Amino acid sequence: MTVVVARAPAKVNVHLGVGPLREDGFHELHTVYLAVSLFDTVSVRPGEGLSLTVSGEGTGVAGGPGAVPGDRSNLVWRAAELLAEQAGVPADAALDVAKTIPVAAGLAGGSADAAAALVALDAFWGTRAAREDLLALAARLGSDVPFSLVGGVALGTGRGEQVSPVLAGGRSHWVLGIAGEGLSTPAVYGELDRMRASGALPEVAGPAPAEPVVAALRGTSPTDLAGALANDLQAPALALRPDLRRALRAATDAGALAALVSGSGPTVAALARDEAAAVRLAAELAGVGVFRTVRAVSGPVPGARLVA
Repeated sequence: MTVVVARAPAKVNVHLGVGPLREDGFHELHTVYLAVSLFDTVSVRPGEGLSLTVSGEGTGVAGGPGAVPGDRSNLVWRAAELLAEQAGVPADAALDVAKTIPVAAGLAGGSADAAAALVALDAFWGTRAAREDLLALAARLGSDVPFSLVGGVALGTGRGEQVSPVLAGGRSHWVLGIAGEGLSTPAVYGELDRMRASGALPEVAGPAPAEPVVAALRGTSPTDLAGALANDLQAPALALRPDLRRALRAATDAGALAALVSGSGPTVAALARDEAAAVRLAAELAGVGVFRTVRAVSGPVPGARLVA
């Protein structure tokens, strides 16, 4: 087998309820993930030992600030080591990641890369890992990696790594606008804790339930979905990056049914009424000068898969 290619999608959190900080340093979450039609691709070729190259959207100059690492600190490299260790095979492969998911944008691009790497390497090495085994490895790599394997729509609990599929009644159309530089996920969670401790946000006993958005997703009304969107990390993201308020306002002024910060940001996810409305919305937002990147996407789409 000369080359194996897999791809995995970006995600949008259409609901993100965050509970108090746990003793293990994570927060208890109730989140609803939606996989959307923006993909990173991982290619695997023969190699001695492991090597990794990264190209594409927002990867930066190798070794420079903001660059995506091409060494063991990259989740793709760690995914390869974990799978090789579990399967008892030599960790020999040359891996290449081609990115279209913007980096540090709250879209789980790194998690998508890791999930695609697990799928591609399982086929390349012939390890024939059970889906449950790949999901267990994914959970060790990061909270969003299991969903990147599953795709579609799913409820995430625990720290987000426990995923259960959710039935979706139809396809929704979105415009993703990335405003400014990336936001650190730990910093946004830290700001949430600070705001709750100071009284700027109410303390909570547990994460907000996801039932309203799950019910909206089972239907086909984009208006119902717009009214159910929620993200507990939006307030701290706005506190750290006040310019995101302008980005959210630009999306709704341009005709979005609703807009929210996706995950820890800085991506703004704007819900459109249909595909044609999403195309118009993307064109208008590309011209307002608020976003450095604008993408029209739809979902749900499948998780990490081999590319024929």
